[in-house]
Amino acid sequence: MNTETSPPTSSNDGSRLPKDEPHEEAEAAEPSSKHRKIWKIHMRPDDDDEEQDWWFASTAIPLLAATSGPLANVMSIAALVTRWRNDYRPDSPGVDSLSTGIADPKWCLALNGASLACGFVGNMFLLFNFTRRVRYIVALPMTIILWYFATGILMGITISMNEFVPPRRPEQTYSQGFWHAVIAAVLYLVSSMMLMLNMLGYFLGHYPQHFELTDEQRNLILQTMMFFLWLAGGAGVFARVEGWSFVDSLYFCDVTILTVGFGDFHPASDSGRGLVFPYSVGGIIILGLMVSSIRNFAQQLGSSHVIKGHIEKRRTQTIDHSATNEQDFQQMKANLFRTKHHNKQHAPISAPIDGHIQTVDFDVEKGPQTAAHHKHHRHKRGHKKYGMSRLRRVGSRKPKIRLLEEERSRFNAMRAIQRSTNNFKRYSALTMSVIAWAIGFWKAEAHTQHLSYFQALYFCYVSLLTIGYGDLSPTSNAGKPFFIVWSLIAVPTMTILISDMGDTVIASFKRGTFKLADWTVLPKAGVWRDFCEHHPWLLRWMQKRQQKDEEKKQGKRIAAGFPAGPAEEDFCPPPTLEEVAKLDNMDDQQLARKLAVAIRRTANDLNADAPKRYSYEEWAQYTRLIRFTRIDKDDLSDEDEDFGLIDWDWIGEDSPMLAEKSESEWILDRLCESLDRFLRKASISLDDSNNASKDRRKKNV
Repeated sequence: MNTETSPPTSSNDGSRLPKDEPHEEAEAAEPSSKHRKIWKIHMRPDDDDEEQDWWFASTAIPLLAATSGPLANVMSIAALVTRWRNDYRPDSPGVDSLSTGIADPKWCLALNGASLACGFVGNMFLLFNFTRRVRYIVALPMTIILWYFATGILMGITISMNEFVPPRRPEQTYSQGFWHAVIAAVLYLVSSMMLMLNMLGYFLGHYPQHFELTDEQRNLILQTMMFFLWLAGGAGVFARVEGWSFVDSLYFCDVTILTVGFGDFHPASDSGRGLVFPYSVGGIIILGLMVSSIRNFAQQLGSSHVIKGHIEKRRTQTIDHSATNEQDFQQMKANLFRTKHHNKQHAPISAPIDGHIQTVDFDVEKGPQTAAHHKHHRHKRGHKKYGMSRLRRVGSRKPKIRLLEEERSRFNAMRAIQRSTNNFKRYSALTMSVIAWAIGFWKAEAHTQHLSYFQALYFCYVSLLTIGYGDLSPTSNAGKPFFIVWSLIAVPTMTILISDMGDTVIASFKRGTFKLADWTVLPKAGVWRDFCEHHPWLLRWMQKRQQKDEEKKQGKRIAAGFPAGPAEEDFCPPPTLEEVAKLDNMDDQQLARKLAVAIRRTANDLNADAPKRYSYEEWAQYTRLIRFTRIDKDDLSDEDEDFGLIDWDWIGEDSPMLAEKSESEWILDRLCESLDRFLRKASISLDDSNNASKDRRKKNV
């Protein structure tokens, strides 16, 4: 019987793969074939677990629409229950707050009610979409269509009112209800356009057809709906008790919950004053919960997307600078080719060798491209991959100190990226909040009350800090509705601003105060040691002086007839590059003893008050202790292949500095893995020696 064996296929990098891998690739590609793809439309199924992008369209936009939808409903209610034209009183001409309403045409009331119904039903479809009561492909188009209907109806009746039955000026003017309708139309329109962008991302295949909401985001939606229900319900109650119009009661409830209290509206009856107690407490609690959820959501988006994007941008720029011209690139490529043919050669400290490695692909014209993640196949043996740090070496021909200096430059580049990212994270949000407060909020009453920039800035400052002197307050029919919307947007922004100040200005002031106290009136133990650790050049100079003094003392002891030996000290100063380079000359037993000491020292660093950030020399020493225990994959069984990450590149995507855990925790995990590998290696050597002894005994027998 003749059997045919197909040759094993080869991967793009020349490694040989088992012949059953194409079947696995076909099985992996099978779910993607279920996707409905027509031209550029690529609708992913609900249970899709592929990578998602367009994070702003997929996460932020639905939540923005979910918070602006109830606000638009409240504005639409105010527009429906309020007459749109006012007649000035003869004794107070031109004063909007003292004007009386004129009845609206019946067609205006009917269409206004229809727009409110469309907006409310559209908001319900969006809520059902979030709770998955209605399918995404059905609920979201219904929300968009109904909100567009509400926008069109409100725009139509406002334009028709201004065209056919406008107020007779100067005896008449538009009321707050008219401007509430204008604001509601704008909110419906903006929300619909945002949801259309979300649907576009789904049609293009950037994310599946459902909203992935965290508990914080679900709480934000529920708290927003409860807040606007509390706001509108309280306005109806106070309008009934105090005899105000609904729009004036809505304005009163807004300044009450926000604790501004201008004093232009206040309850005059005892029943109204009694209602203020429970209403204000409940409203402030709901507002605090909502603001907290908004702040957490903003910080979550910033840390998970904006900050990571900034890190990736700076890291890519740093990688780009490492290959400045085509000649350097060709030299690096030649070095990479040579190193791939010497897998058994002992690699420098930071050169990636094996494990789960991130490598960077280069293009001669475009420079460094996106990093690609390579994993070892389960059935491969001895397959090695090399990352960016290996590209920068000529090989073992360079002196060890030179290699360490090159690695230190890459390490310092990543440290600079960390410092830049930290400053960007703290001051970018602060800058945006200050700009929004100083420039954007100027528009609140500048045109409606003819305020100067300084007066508008003063008014916004007094309002947002809830001081509320009452010397300036919204008085026009257009100013009050705008103030309601603006204040509800500005309060969370102001909260985030104060939080950012706590992370930047206030934190810097506290650090400066503590440092001044540590050096003057309240001296702190160990302050000189911390100062030396933050200035390595001073620490190295002191170490050299200490070494010279120790040599002199040992010389005197030898001359006096006493033996000289190394002193046992708990404090180990940071190593120098020369000491790190000498680690390669130590055998495994010596390195194992240093490994145990390093584990104990790193465990102590975990108990420090502030997370410790290690110098390059310390990282290089820990790296050597991590990597000296690597085991050839030929000596491992299938279940022992996954023995931890032991190779990385300082500015690569797998850099330890990009890990979410602290440096001490990350190093301690890797050192423990190294200890485990050392024990396995010793076990393998012991088994080999036992097998060899058995073979010798058999031969002797």
